[in-house]
Amino acid sequence: MPQTSSHRLGDALRRYGLCSQEAPVVGEFLRFLASAREVFERTHAPGHFTGSAWLVSADGERVLLTHHRKLGRWLQLGGHADGDPDLARVALREAGEESGLQDLLVEPEIFDLDRHLIPARGEEPAHWHYDVRYVVRATGSEAFAVGEESLDLAWQSIRGMADDLQADASMRRMAQRWLARGP
Repeated sequence: MPQTSSHRLGDALRRYGLCSQEAPVVGEFLRFLASAREVFERTHAPGHFTGSAWLVSADGERVLLTHHRKLGRWLQLGGHADGDPDLARVALREAGEESGLQDLLVEPEIFDLDRHLIPARGEEPAHWHYDVRYVVRATGSEAFAVGEESLDLAWQSIRGMADDLQADASMRRMAQRWLARGP
């Protein structure tokens, strides 16, 4: 019997758990995955899965960040699954859409996990994002285009971010993880 994409995500989460020190986080993601069929839909009121890209330059020294229009913070590119349980594909799609970059490659294994609360906005209540993050590499031109979801985009030094105590904690964690693994 062929595996569903949800089962493939479950397997990927378990593999990530074996390679990381984040067993409690992985367990939380696995429980959420099993909680309802709608976990990949943004209409799922408690929360939903998102796919994000740690979009690194060809030399592995810089990461492309967005100054997020709604949240007003510098973050990785990414977005809603909108029904697609293949979150690596979601991360790749979002990286291309939000940056305008071509010639992007996504690594198939999970790079990072982050669960964060999205504050209420207008008619939309507060909800959780279960963000599954993948490494995406720029293999061609690094000339980006700022899209409507961003106030700005910028290539940032990964080493500088790893040492920046003012940086978002999850961004600093990913930078440190990237440096520990080597480009």
